[in-house]
Amino acid sequence: MAAASSPAAAITCRAAVAWAPGQVLVMEEVEVAPPEAMEIRVKVVSTSICRSDVTQWQSTRRGVMHSDQKTRFSLRGKPVYHYCAVSSFSEYTVVHSGCAVKVGPTVPMDRICLLSCGVSAGLGAAWKVADISKGSSVVIFGLGTVGLSVAQGAKLRGASIIIGVDTNPEKQEKGKAFGVTDFINPEELNEPVQQVVKRLTNGGADYSFECVGDTGVVSTALQSCSDGWGLTVTLGVPKAKPEVSAHYALLLSGRTLKGSLFGGWRPKSDLPLLVDKYANKEIQVDDLVTHDLSFDDINKALELMLENKCLRCVIHMPQ
Repeated sequence: MAAASSPAAAITCRAAVAWAPGQVLVMEEVEVAPPEAMEIRVKVVSTSICRSDVTQWQSTRRGVMHSDQKTRFSLRGKPVYHYCAVSSFSEYTVVHSGCAVKVGPTVPMDRICLLSCGVSAGLGAAWKVADISKGSSVVIFGLGTVGLSVAQGAKLRGASIIIGVDTNPEKQEKGKAFGVTDFINPEELNEPVQQVVKRLTNGGADYSFECVGDTGVVSTALQSCSDGWGLTVTLGVPKAKPEVSAHYALLLSGRTLKGSLFGGWRPKSDLPLLVDKYANKEIQVDDLVTHDLSFDDINKALELMLENKCLRCVIHMPQ
């Protein structure tokens, strides 16, 4: 999360820069230009590392601002490119005004920063995209921050069966805290996952969610749904092979495959409502933070995510 800064002139600050895909981030003193029309320059207070950060870091793209296709960062006169339209691995950044949402000053920014990505995506997928109904059955592939947030959303909607699928056995206990009623580790099975899901749900889940970022899992998620009305929502950012392949009969049988972008929320109007829910203790966020690290330790945060040793790592900027 961030606070607004004065846009009068260019400023210099520290930023973690990747000079090539997958390389260690290097702390550099960069110049941050003042914002152009419909842009805002903000001071970053805290940010979190998510799985899609790692995926994008490994393929690093040359991000620019939409208004003029230029970057607002530079180093010794050379451009430093943006990252995912946010670039929060910097003490100051410039974003489009549509990407900035005003929230109350009393909420902890080092926790509600999770609402800018994973938690919102999962809750929205459950509530807005799938619109889970009371008494329904749900299966979730991948129990990271997004998947656990889907489980939380399903529990709050009154789902009767919430199945979590993950190859990490440590996710079983974590899943219970967020509403998971049954846990499946595919590596411990001698039959396809979808067969186990169908047995647990008496024919197939009403809703399935792909939160892994593996397009191959989409077909499995579809097969885990019920004939006639089963809905599969895909949320994960694929690391490779972006094409989805599934037998057409899965759709002819009445199943639906649906994509989800940021959980279907409208950031300007909906994010403040989620912040209020957090402040009123209606949704869990804090328990998804497994590590708090300083800005200087950002490479350690990436390593923890790569090694699947954390859910969310919050990076604290120097004050």
